[in-house]
Amino acid sequence: MALTTSLPRRFIYAGILLALLVSFGLNNVPALAMGNADASALPEFSEFLDSVHTGEDNVVRGVYVPNVLAYRVAQQPLDNPSFLSSKEDRVTQFRMAANYGTVGLVAHNYLAGDSFFGLKAGDEVRIVYGDGRVELFVVSEILRYQALQPNSPYSSFRNVDWDETLTVKEMFKRVFVSDGHVTFQTCIEQDGLSTWGRLFVIAIPKAEYTKIISVNN
Repeated sequence: MALTTSLPRRFIYAGILLALLVSFGLNNVPALAMGNADASALPEFSEFLDSVHTGEDNVVRGVYVPNVLAYRVAQQPLDNPSFLSSKEDRVTQFRMAANYGTVGLVAHNYLAGDSFFGLKAGDEVRIVYGDGRVELFVVSEILRYQALQPNSPYSSFRNVDWDETLTVKEMFKRVFVSDGHVTFQTCIEQDGLSTWGRLFVIAIPKAEYTKIISVNN
C-alpha cells in the first residue's frame, strides 16, 4: 500500500477517533469475567473456524491466537465509526484503520481487551475471514503508552518503556498505518483510572517475520 506524506482531514479525524474509542471505558462498568481468561477453555481451531464461518469474502470475522484468545470480530456500522462491541466474546475491527492497510482490533480492557495483555512477541495470530480464509501473522511489538491527558481526545502519548512522546496524529500513524499488519488496542488501567494508558500489540505477516528472523540469525 503506497502511503503519502500528507495527512488528509480524514486522517486527522482518525487520530482523534483513536483517543475517543478508548474513552468508552469511562463508563462506570464493573470488572467482568473475561471471555478467554482461561486459555485451556479455548476451542480447537477447526471448531473456531466453523463457528465464525459466514460465507463473506474479505470480511474479518474471527481472531485466534493459540493458548491465548479466540474471539469473533464485530464490524463497525458504516454510519457509526465509533462503535465498540460490549459483548464479552467480541473484539471490534476499527474500520478506519483498514483504509491505511491495518487490521485494527479494538476491545474494552474490562472485556475481551483483557486478553490482549497475554499476547507476547512470537505469538502466531490467525485472522479468519467469513469465507474460511485464514491469514497468519506473528506478534512483533508490544507498545505501552501513557495518555498525558487521558480524558482528552487531543492527548499526547508517552511511551512508558523508552523516551518517546507522540501527538495523537503521530500515535495513529505509528500503530495503524502499515503495509498489512494487525494491531490490537485496549486501555491500560492504572492508579484507579481506566483510561490511564493504551496498549498496542502489533503483528506482522508470518512470512515477513520469518524473513526477519532468518536474516538476524
